[in-house]
Amino acid sequence: MMRQAGRYLPEYRALRAEAGSFLGLCFDPAKAAEVTLQPIRRFGFDGAILFSDILVVPHALGQTVTFEAGEGPRLDPISDRSGLGRLERDLSPDVVSPVYETVARVKASLPVNVTLLGFCGAPWTVATYMVAGRGGEDQVAARLFAYRDPEGFQLLIDRLVETSIAYLAGQVAAGADAVQIFDTWAGVLPEPEFERWCVDPVRRIVEGLRAIAPGIPVIGFPKGAGFRLKRLVEAAGVQAVGLDWTADAAFVSREIQTRVAVQGNVDPIALLAGGDALDRAVDRVLASYGAGRLIFNLGHGILPPTPIEHVERMIARVRAWSA
Repeated sequence: MMRQAGRYLPEYRALRAEAGSFLGLCFDPAKAAEVTLQPIRRFGFDGAILFSDILVVPHALGQTVTFEAGEGPRLDPISDRSGLGRLERDLSPDVVSPVYETVARVKASLPVNVTLLGFCGAPWTVATYMVAGRGGEDQVAARLFAYRDPEGFQLLIDRLVETSIAYLAGQVAAGADAVQIFDTWAGVLPEPEFERWCVDPVRRIVEGLRAIAPGIPVIGFPKGAGFRLKRLVEAAGVQAVGLDWTADAAFVSREIQTRVAVQGNVDPIALLAGGDALDRAVDRVLASYGAGRLIFNLGHGILPPTPIEHVERMIARVRAWSA
């Protein structure tokens, strides 16, 4: 369940307070491994998701990254081509090595039948934070950079492609069984920008990772892609795609699930609501995709106020259906 290790769990909140900061928690292998394992112990999920953040990569390239309480990430913005000179060519081992150690610790502690998922942010989505210095509606700053200086923006994307390959390969070498590429802001891109900034970079990451780890499964998640999801599946070489909660079930069943596995896509708000609304959302996903290759999941991350009993209800309903 996306963001299954997080603020809705009291055991996470206790460890987060002990760590002192979000990044402090991410880069403490013992604590990050414990956070990753907490939802496995509580719910018995079939997959553990590495506890980390997509902004590890820009941090490892030398960009200043902090997390402000209640406000999210803050970065020293790279607003144009000149800012690229502040970035290192390669990932700092001091930054990424603790992440790899976390992966190894989790892998050693998991039951043999539980998959360990690693991840990175897609170059477009990571670039939007690097350029704006924060999240923002429609990610205007990065889109302006890309329109005004596409060659300069391509240099940033190229750097992120290369380093994302290395970062994912490091996770696989440490024990990750599969990886996911999160493109949270793919949906704001028009054509042909969607092709250039979303599809092509993910394709290059998949190809580069496969050259290093040939058998590793890769899940793509271009949130908000809609019918353009088909283009990612056709071009990028992923084995599965994540569906946000707005995906058209008939289209996905006909055009996507016949090609690759699908993951999703209960609305996190339905999980927050619980009760009959949650039951209907679960049943809709199972009825739409349950006959094919499906990783049952949410359509995005679980929301912090979500009651634990709602998660338990969802899991029980899914397992009763599959039985």
